[in-house]
Parts: sequence; structure tokens; C-alpha cells
Amino acid sequence: MSDVTIWTLDWVPEGPRGFVRDLRLRWACEEAGISYAVRTVAFDDRATNHLDQQPFGQVPFLQDGDIEIFESGAGVLHLAEKSETLMPRDAEDRANTRQWMFAALNSIEIVSVPWWFLRMSGRKDNELCGWVDSRLNQIEDVLSTREWLVADRFTAADLLMADVLRVADVRAHGNRPATEAYVARAIARPAFRKAEADQLAHFAAADAERTA
Repeated sequence: MSDVTIWTLDWVPEGPRGFVRDLRLRWACEEAGISYAVRTVAFDDRATNHLDQQPFGQVPFLQDGDIEIFESGAGVLHLAEKSETLMPRDAEDRANTRQWMFAALNSIEIVSVPWWFLRMSGRKDNELCGWVDSRLNQIEDVLSTREWLVADRFTAADLLMADVLRVADVRAHGNRPATEAYVARAIARPAFRKAEADQLAHFAAADAERTA
């Protein structure tokens, strides 16, 4: 039995499937060869039914033996520290991997998520367009010079960066060929494909249970 348990929702509507962030933890485990179990909290009262594990009522959260971690980025970092596949041993490469993990969340996703929410609310030409354009152009410049972010190979930095950039509206926003090629490389990896398929199967099975 695995010591690692990934907690997610028991069901979500069709729209977010394939993007619920337990996928980041599933992907990390698949890349690293870490066995894991998946457990769930109920969607219907999700805002309050697991505040002891996640004080903001979100998913995912992670258990690894006696260690409990919330926030997907923190969970990926924890798993990466267990695996040279995701976190290089070289000190400089480790530092750069952590740096780019934080950049994915704090320089790209911090802009792309509110921009996406404004688009979804009908404000396609919203006040964040200039900011998101700037950040996406900056990461395009970086990716035009390298295949992966650190150490000439896939690391946890690429897992988080590619997951942030693979959102359909982000991919369709402008013409950034290096970024598109980067995302395509990342999501073609067998570990991602399995993690995504398992998440989709999990929620599809929940459909049947809810209608039974």
C-alpha cells in the first residue's frame, strides 16, 4: 500500500475535467514512479467539508505518511524532492528547477488565471490582456532558446509550467510557436497521458454513481 494519497473531489462538472489540479500530483507521481492512492471529498459541500486539510476548501491536498500538504505547487515540490527524475541532484540545477517552479505559479499563472476568469465572464478584451501578453511573450522568448527549462531535460519545473500553459484559451491567445511546441512535448509524455486519462476516468465513473 502506498504512503502517498492524493485527495481530490469525488465529482466535478464536465468543464474542468482534465484541469483539476490533482492532475499535477498524479503527473508528478507517474513521472517519478511513486505509487499513490486517490481519495475524495464531496463536491456538493466542498467549501467546508475539508477545512482541516485545506483551509481554503480547495483541492488537491496530499498525504505522505504523517506529512500533509495543501496547494498543488507545494505538493509537486514535495514529490519532486523524492525523485531525481523531477529534481536534479546538481545544486545549481536544483535551485533553477525550484526557481522555474515558482515562476510558473507566481509569474505566469498569477496573471493567466484572473485573465481567464474575466474572459469566461464575457470580458474577452479585459484590462489584464496587456499583462498576460507581456508574460506570455517573455516565456516565449525563454522557450525559443531551449527544449526544457532546466538541465536540458524534463523536470518538475516543466511539469508546472506546461500545466499552466496548456489551458486552451492560453494556448490560443496569440502566435507563440515555441510555447506551443513546448506544451505539445510535455503533454505527449506517457506520464501526463496516464495522469490525465485516470482523472477523466475518475470523474466519468462518478457520473454513473450520481445518476444511479
